[in-house]
Amino acid sequence: MKGIIVSIFLLATTHLTLSQNKNIEEHASNTEKFSSRAGALIEKEFIELGTINKMEVQILKITDMISGDSISSLRVQNYAASNYSSTKIANLDTDEIDGLIKSLKIINGNVLTSTVENYTEISFKSRSGFEAGCYWSKGKWILYLKIDKNDRNSMILLKQNDYIKLIRLLELAKNQLK
Repeated sequence: MKGIIVSIFLLATTHLTLSQNKNIEEHASNTEKFSSRAGALIEKEFIELGTINKMEVQILKITDMISGDSISSLRVQNYAASNYSSTKIANLDTDEIDGLIKSLKIINGNVLTSTVENYTEISFKSRSGFEAGCYWSKGKWILYLKIDKNDRNSMILLKQNDYIKLIRLLELAKNQLK
């Protein structure tokens, strides 16, 4: 009887552990998966594009020096000051940049010129949990970026000029990543 209980406990623990690992991997960008490969000698190159409200926008190029394979992504980094200061980082894969640019242009061109009656949220989300969007509150649209979906301290409020600057930086990144 003891053996059966121990076996059930071990089986349940293994199942939970595997489920958590799968869930973490589902929310990782392709770049994050590439850089965490076992048996690889990884080189990371950080190419500065610009800054918006202390948020750094970069291109991250990762190369496996053994195989010669490489991958690039857009990297967004923000220093979040709270009770515990920390740096929040998100990576957007190259195939997500077009969708983000289109989303920001729609928000900037169509959404910000509209009014709605009820509280409304509009958002773009990447694989890694990066989020860009806006919400209607108290008679106006509030623009934001959220670096880490699980951390409310990673939210950055932006002005419309910041959105326009971000679109330009994203288009620059897209051209450099071709």
